[in-house]
Amino acid sequence: MTVSRRGFLGAGGLALAGASMISGRTQAASLPEAPTMTEATMQPPLYPKSGPDYQPVVTLNGWTLPWRQNGDWKEFHLVAEPVVRELAPGMKAHLWGYNGQSPGPTIEAVEGDRVRIFVTNKLPENTAVHWHGQLLPNGMDGVGGLTQPHIPPGRTFVYEFILRKSGTFMYHPHSDEMVQMAMGMMGFFVVHPRDPAERRVDRDFVFLLNAFDIEAGSYVPNVNEMTDFNLWCWNSRVFPGIDHLVARQGDKVRVRFGNLTMTNHPIHMHGYDFKVTGTDGGWVPEGAAWPEVSVDVAVGQMRAFEFVADVPGDWAIHCHKSHHTMNAMGHDVRNYIGVNMKKTTPALKKIAPGYMPMGSNGMGEMGSMEMPLPDNTLPMMTGYGQFGPIEMGGMFSVVKVRPGLDANDYKDPGWYKHPEGTVAYEWTGEQLAEPARATSPDSGVTATEFRAKDPRKRPTRTAQGGGHGNH
Repeated sequence: MTVSRRGFLGAGGLALAGASMISGRTQAASLPEAPTMTEATMQPPLYPKSGPDYQPVVTLNGWTLPWRQNGDWKEFHLVAEPVVRELAPGMKAHLWGYNGQSPGPTIEAVEGDRVRIFVTNKLPENTAVHWHGQLLPNGMDGVGGLTQPHIPPGRTFVYEFILRKSGTFMYHPHSDEMVQMAMGMMGFFVVHPRDPAERRVDRDFVFLLNAFDIEAGSYVPNVNEMTDFNLWCWNSRVFPGIDHLVARQGDKVRVRFGNLTMTNHPIHMHGYDFKVTGTDGGWVPEGAAWPEVSVDVAVGQMRAFEFVADVPGDWAIHCHKSHHTMNAMGHDVRNYIGVNMKKTTPALKKIAPGYMPMGSNGMGEMGSMEMPLPDNTLPMMTGYGQFGPIEMGGMFSVVKVRPGLDANDYKDPGWYKHPEGTVAYEWTGEQLAEPARATSPDSGVTATEFRAKDPRKRPTRTAQGGGHGNH
């Protein structure tokens, strides 16, 4: 890990008026230093040292960007640059991000704050930053060519605006957006209420939903892909690389997330019902918050939900689109469920030594098989719990609720120790009677049988069934 915070305690003499380019030695010398982070593990909350009190957020597999106070301004420094991100142990991706990571660091501030955000471009092309959901002057909105000049490589621009409302926001490029977002450029932006007691919770987790198409053995995403992604991520991580959400029993917990993929995601949490308390437009009035166990988030939207962590255990949280809880899934794999591969396998092994038939009994067996893989890729199902393979991947994590944790303890507490008699078990008593089954309707029409034919052999009239064979 490399974190540099030198210069964040001092105050410079910088006074700038707009989203314009920074030039000249005097101005450049007064820029706040840009901290970087290269580890993919969740960092402890960054508590405010001055100003209004608030409960800081915890970013899954991420961190909060330090800032310095310069007069009335809170100053941050983002650096857009190429980064290397470990998606899960065994696979790394060459992405673009901010300050050493994809997604970039979370920005936290307070409603009413005057923020000054320096953006330095170390990419090979122009960029700009849009502050998604913020209410600000048009010239600070960050749409390259429309509201500002693009930021050229090697240059620094500055954005200045007042945070007019609290809530959950994001930042991402609006310059060659298709490429830059597909390469991982995005970050979270949280604005806390001015009143420390308003919307207060004990633990506040944030993450972004993003996706990549990275072929097995390669490192760079296919930026031209629009629908066929094979790695569904939370904060550019996939299970089993996604951090757990650790909560102390009795804590009030908030989970915030934003969707910057190409499709919607129904996020489902086990063991609890929760209240949806925040959307893109701000906080849901307390009397209007609605109960759910799954909440859908569309492209470009943000959601926040809250619950009291009163039931201990290891509770799954995941996207409920089943293919989004897979890793590196090949979409051209043939369906062999119900197919007898005993005769086919020996022939295939002659031309592909080491071939193993997979999928004839379903795909769950892949979760426990140790199969050789190409370099820099992941199995479709991976990760173990205390009872064996979890048979998941992608957008999946665990909410771990435990009694007796310290208020600032986010470390993995290990697997839950179930009280005796509270785990599902195998029945070994008397054989159960066969259950009654309803009879399915039957039209009496014989199902058509389709057979594979060798195109190199000329079919006979008999094989064609009088000239009307199946094709």
